Amino acid sequence: MEDRLHMDNGLVPQKIVSVHLQDSTLKEVKDQVSNKQAQILEPKPEPSLEIKPEQDGMEHVGRDDPKALGEEPKQRRGSASGSEPAGDSDRGGGPVEHYHLHLSSCHECLELENSTIESVKFASAENIPDLPYDYSSSLESVADETSPEREVRRVNLTGKAPNILLYVGSDSQEALGRFHEVRSVLADCVDVDSYILYHLLEDSALRDPWTDNCLLLVIATRESIPEDLYQKFMAYLSQGGKVLGLSSSFTFGGFQVTSKGALQKTVQNLVFSKADQSEVKLSVLSSGCRYQEGPVRLSPGRLQGHLENEDKDRMIVHVPFGTHGGEAVLCQVHLELPPSSNIVQTPEDFNLLKSSNFRRYEVLREILTTLGLSCDMKQVPALTPLYLLSAAEEIRDPLMQWLGKHVDSEGEMKSGQLSLRFVSSYVSEVEITPSCIPVVTNMEAFSSEHFNLEIYRQNLQTKQLGKVILFAEVTPTTMRLLDGLMFQTPQEMGLIAIAARQTEGKGRGGNVWLSPVGCALSTLLISIPLRSQLGQRIPFVQHLMSVAVVEAVRSIPEYQDINLRVKWPNDIYYSDLMKIGGVLVNSTLMGETFYILIGCGFNVTNSNPTICINDLITEYNKQHKAELKPLRADYLIARVVTVLEKLIKEFQDKGPNSVLPLYYRYWVHSGQQVHLGSAEGPKVSIVGLDDSGFLQVHQEGGEVVTVHPDGNSFDMLRNLILPKRR
Repeated sequence: MEDRLHMDNGLVPQKIVSVHLQDSTLKEVKDQVSNKQAQILEPKPEPSLEIKPEQDGMEHVGRDDPKALGEEPKQRRGSASGSEPAGDSDRGGGPVEHYHLHLSSCHECLELENSTIESVKFASAENIPDLPYDYSSSLESVADETSPEREVRRVNLTGKAPNILLYVGSDSQEALGRFHEVRSVLADCVDVDSYILYHLLEDSALRDPWTDNCLLLVIATRESIPEDLYQKFMAYLSQGGKVLGLSSSFTFGGFQVTSKGALQKTVQNLVFSKADQSEVKLSVLSSGCRYQEGPVRLSPGRLQGHLENEDKDRMIVHVPFGTHGGEAVLCQVHLELPPSSNIVQTPEDFNLLKSSNFRRYEVLREILTTLGLSCDMKQVPALTPLYLLSAAEEIRDPLMQWLGKHVDSEGEMKSGQLSLRFVSSYVSEVEITPSCIPVVTNMEAFSSEHFNLEIYRQNLQTKQLGKVILFAEVTPTTMRLLDGLMFQTPQEMGLIAIAARQTEGKGRGGNVWLSPVGCALSTLLISIPLRSQLGQRIPFVQHLMSVAVVEAVRSIPEYQDINLRVKWPNDIYYSDLMKIGGVLVNSTLMGETFYILIGCGFNVTNSNPTICINDLITEYNKQHKAELKPLRADYLIARVVTVLEKLIKEFQDKGPNSVLPLYYRYWVHSGQQVHLGSAEGPKVSIVGLDDSGFLQVHQEGGEVVTVHPDGNSFDMLRNLILPKRR
């Protein structure tokens, strides 16, 4: 719940576990609630109550049961009831008893289940009818200005998520400080547009499926590594993993870490041999340990470092491992510590280390590059002002009139996290900070190479959504821009925030959302009545947005074979190989309405950190001798919003079955098998989505059951669990 839901006593929930109550227990709870309602006055709805129902929301949020959201006729403060609505709704009036599986006792549902399994197994463009509307629009208007020339540079060819995981030992303040030290130096070395640095805790390292989602594991702890965790690290290496050891006890391949007291916390001269056999000499801070060869050892790699002393103590070793390309670079000098570290004892030592600081970074970058990372340095861009734009002329005057009534005397509109100052023009002397951003209201002053308002207007075919645009070249996150406006702007204004680049992009849970130039970045505001088809199934919002992205591309004439797919619950993929985008949904229930911010980002022209849509188009042209034109982010954002509005209308009119055929056509899971609980758990086959948007799987015994994610941050399809029963 990301610290946004607080209990009455101030505690912050860490995890929500779905349970299925027996009839007697459920009746007892209902009786208690009824008795309490008879004794107390009903409080007014609390406007600060925020509910995040989506299962994945980079990226990432509701790990709770979506049935627990929005199903009480009146929300009470601090509550998100898991019972069915007691009042009339689209599902029928009167009290409804909730059963997890009722298919065996319901002929109609059994028929639907069987047809769903069949439709998923055999889903294809040939046997699933199109929805009764056309998203197609001509590309001729954007043909000549679609995509700028760019250098195609692949960094991550593994298909793994661009994660660098940092293991710094047991959970303690000392370890947390070490994490920040290591993270800081690595962030100075690697391309921050291509990699995300995460703290890998011991429990998570043992429990979660991180090995498939890690480009580099950094081990930086003097503590002895527990045997079960050591085996996990070695298994990662054997699968082709890359490891960097920084003054760590971790070793293998016949090398032993031995202590040498004379080296403890001293500055020494290091000779480092690079991959091209050239040498770098520098002053380094020794850990007090060195590497010695055991009786059996693996052949060393290209990198190595030794001290310029009589023993030529080995301080850096490069050790390949296994047959799948696994390798480690292990160091016993403090490359992670700056010269200003508390360990540095004298001014003379500080001066020696400071004079070698540039070469310290040179050595680190050489190691990281050898381990497969990119170390191209890019400066974090400065924040830019917002521009208030309208996609329809008729909405401009009402927008400005509304704005005049809602800003304060200084032209500001404030929310908890952000202050927007509306100005007619912007001068560079005005400071822009993450908490205070100017908004230019004069459309005549707007110009951007990354966002063409006319292209957006021509391709936005909506009645309401996406009509009013807040655009920024560089902003912290588009989600935050709309946070304070979501309850104030009239629904017909259809607010959307669009950015060319984000500096603090947000994904699922605590995950980071990489947001380089070339990524289509937006947050869209929608409102959904609680008592509606979609209002009773809010987790479907992320599914609708994911499929809208794919359909926006594949419904363009001649682009239907571009292999974009949806991955449950909120990712956009190239085939089933690489992630190309994601969706994050934040919803707030106030009264009888869900106010929903849909954050979406997908790669259009940027080949890093994984792959982009124009890469797929280029490859398609090469393979099929075609001449499909590259696409633009502004063009696609307009099409996505158009598709989404139509999908929402279809869902509200006819329910989930009206959109599921399209979803199943594009998803990557047809016939896919997964394990329950762990990699060694029972194997089941994915067959579809249940009424709340969770996965349904087919067990060997023939039963179809709903499964939930276990809450890990790496892959929601790993370690799936059955809901507990009570």
